[in-house]
Amino acid sequence: MATLAIRSGFPVHIRMLRRSSYAALLVIAVLVGAFNLFSLNEAYGDGPPYYARTTNMDKWTDPLPILAAVDAFALLVIFASLCLALRKR
Repeated sequence: MATLAIRSGFPVHIRMLRRSSYAALLVIAVLVGAFNLFSLNEAYGDGPPYYARTTNMDKWTDPLPILAAVDAFALLVIFASLCLALRKR
C-alpha cells in the first residue's frame, strides 16, 4: 500500500486520503442542497400567502440570485476537486 509522509511524520494512506476527500465532496454537496431547500422553503413556503406572510412583502427579496451564486461556487469547487483527484491517479 502506498503511503505519503506528511511533515508531522505520520504516514497517511493515499487510498484513505482519496476516500475522505470524496466523502468531503459529498458532504459539501449535501450541505449546499440542504441550504437551497431551506432557503426556498422559507422564501416561498407551502400553501397560499396568508395575512402573516403578506404584511411585509415590501421587504421580501428573491433568494434565487444568491442561491445561484452559492450553487455555482459549490459546483466549481466540486468539479475542480474531482479533476485534481482524477488527474493524480
